[in-house]
Amino acid sequence: MSTLPAILKDTKAHMDKAFENTKHEFASIRSGKASPTMLDTVRVEMYGTSMMMNQVATVAAPEPRVLIVTPFDKGQIKVIEKAIREAELGLDPVTQGNVVRVPLPSMNEQRRKELAKVIHKLAEEGRIAVRHWRTEARDKFKKLDGVSEDDVKHAEKDLQKLHDDAVAKIDAAMKAKEAEIMEV
Repeated sequence: MSTLPAILKDTKAHMDKAFENTKHEFASIRSGKASPTMLDTVRVEMYGTSMMMNQVATVAAPEPRVLIVTPFDKGQIKVIEKAIREAELGLDPVTQGNVVRVPLPSMNEQRRKELAKVIHKLAEEGRIAVRHWRTEARDKFKKLDGVSEDDVKHAEKDLQKLHDDAVAKIDAAMKAKEAEIMEV
């Protein structure tokens, strides 16, 4: 049997997870220098399934402008190179022996604006997730029996505050990442 506080607590956990996920996605967007997390969002089709990059290779950033991807299975090096190229990150990987070198293009004004658009898109996905959890909670409120209308109204106010806080956190993270990218 659910209660209003239990639904609110569960919804807050989901909204926090949506924010953390959005922050993680932002980390994969490159600012000034190379970071191994930049390839975290890349999915590799391998052995008949779609796998995360960190499940099929190690990623290192030995220099500020180069990533080195070392596949666990050397036979899959071309598949990994193709996945990086097709991930719409604006990267052009090159296979050298048993590793994939990923030189990072210099950040010109146009590239910065493209990355800012990607960040806005990721932030909107985060906001959509938060709105989804708000809607879920409202639906659960309506299905509760034996709860007064006043209690539901108070819970909905609390729910709206959770929603507004989560969206504000996403927006703040988006602005910070955008400033980081636009910094020359």
